[in-house]
Amino acid sequence: MAADNSTSGPHAPGPQLSVVDITIITVYFALNVAVGIWSSCRASRNTVSGYFLAGRDMTWGLMGASLFASSEGSGLFIGLAGSGAAGGLAVAGFEWHATYVLLALAWVFVPIYISSEIVTMPEYIQKRYGGQRIRMYLSVLSLLLSVFTKISMDLYAGALFVHICLGWSFYLSTILTLTITALYTIAAFEQIGGYEQLAAAYARAVPSRIISNTTCHMPRADAMHMFRDPYTGDLPWTGMTFGLTIMATWYWCTDQVIVQRSLSARDLNHAKGGSILASYLKMLPMGLIIMPGMISRVLFPDDVGCVVPSECLRACGTEIGCSNIAYPKLVVELMPTGLRGLMIAVMMAALMSSLTSIFNSSSTLFTMDIWKWLRPGAGERELLLVGRLVTTVLVGVSVAWIPVVQGSNGGQLFIYMQSVTSSLAPPVTAVFVLGVFWRRANEQGAFWGLMAGLAVGATRLVLEFLHPAPPCGHPDQRPAILRSVHYLHFAVALFVLSGAAVVAGSLLTPPPQGVQIENLTWWTLAQDLPSGAKTGDHRASQKHAFWARVCGFNAILLMCVNIFFYAYFA
Repeated sequence: MAADNSTSGPHAPGPQLSVVDITIITVYFALNVAVGIWSSCRASRNTVSGYFLAGRDMTWGLMGASLFASSEGSGLFIGLAGSGAAGGLAVAGFEWHATYVLLALAWVFVPIYISSEIVTMPEYIQKRYGGQRIRMYLSVLSLLLSVFTKISMDLYAGALFVHICLGWSFYLSTILTLTITALYTIAAFEQIGGYEQLAAAYARAVPSRIISNTTCHMPRADAMHMFRDPYTGDLPWTGMTFGLTIMATWYWCTDQVIVQRSLSARDLNHAKGGSILASYLKMLPMGLIIMPGMISRVLFPDDVGCVVPSECLRACGTEIGCSNIAYPKLVVELMPTGLRGLMIAVMMAALMSSLTSIFNSSSTLFTMDIWKWLRPGAGERELLLVGRLVTTVLVGVSVAWIPVVQGSNGGQLFIYMQSVTSSLAPPVTAVFVLGVFWRRANEQGAFWGLMAGLAVGATRLVLEFLHPAPPCGHPDQRPAILRSVHYLHFAVALFVLSGAAVVAGSLLTPPPQGVQIENLTWWTLAQDLPSGAKTGDHRASQKHAFWARVCGFNAILLMCVNIFFYAYFA
């Protein structure tokens, strides 16, 4: 039964877009279209290398910005702010944890991928393990994950602003988004009296209409802490330490969308520099996205923090919660005329940046791994055409999946994505990690490890869709594996199970051939990795060695900064 603590009347509608806002959005879009057309005409996009890997000539600055932009679409802006509004600061761990796996990507995985001379991740798996079935499975799984998490999440977040046929600049939209976000973050903090008042204000952010005899309308008591109880926490520290490492390794070190950016680097130093820059940028969402999301709940508790189904339906069109509107609510309510239009424009452009990145990588997978297998004699023109047309199918399936996204995990967009990932990604992480560090791992072990992990992970995923979390005030009658095992803890168990199956299967079958080991593991790296220096050029070699030391120093500094922030907010 709903209880009403409100003394006010019905909520007034928020500010509407003015003519100035609409004009700014139109002009901004026109400029982005012009830049996109100019870039397409200028770049070498008519070869497979140019289209899929940017000619392997990206510098560290562009690569770092690309890594960051690829992971920070508007879906993540909305999802992180919503999770911050619903549960506090701990969700920032998903961003800060990227530091360590990004360094592992640049120092461990990229040298191996370069040594193996591959374009896609399933291609590496085929070289390392042999056979075709694992490569095909990973290609299909990557496409499914792109549809069910990345694309559908961004399309849902962007709603009617999706125009896939237009190409947007990664860097301009990301920089403008962060700049304007910084401005409204300052405005948001001023509304509540600064950071010192955030904890107290958030604790009081209770909606006027609540459900009697429940506490789901109350903000979490541990909202200002990163490390939370391993049994009762919504993001337990054990899961955020171990389970998140497994999922982050899949995303940053084995996922096609991200690794493709690193493989585009000019040399290893640029790959390392790009990872360091991206790691520093990944520390920004705490102050620019998550805390503003919490402030949004403070300022608009009846909308962002609603628990009564009728109130949520009024506020955001769904009955299970409205935390996802935290970010756009701040933009619409706090931004002045003109700046509001610019913010909406760059958010839409950031959405386009994220989508084009995912579409490019997904089309690479389909074209190079599946289409070339179906049609071995396909020419380069046919491959390029297929790569550009496959996005139509991806969009259609993703749009059809949006209602599932909208109703999952209590309406928290970001948690939905992490929950799906925890059920499907750990077996892939186990196969890649063992393939890189254990020379005895073979195709039979890897395949049956993937199949065992798929069977267990898919079972939990289906159960999650069949038994969603109960609404506020209803008893939790879900199966024990959902009710008692957090998805981050499940990721650890699934990783161990899959790894054990890989090891057992490998030991019970013949070892891999020499060609499946040479240049393909950490212990058998090629000795002539590209360094950007010509053979015999002593000065260039010294310069490369100097920048290698600079990258090493900055990596250590980066980890110190990251540990400090973790300790401060622990």
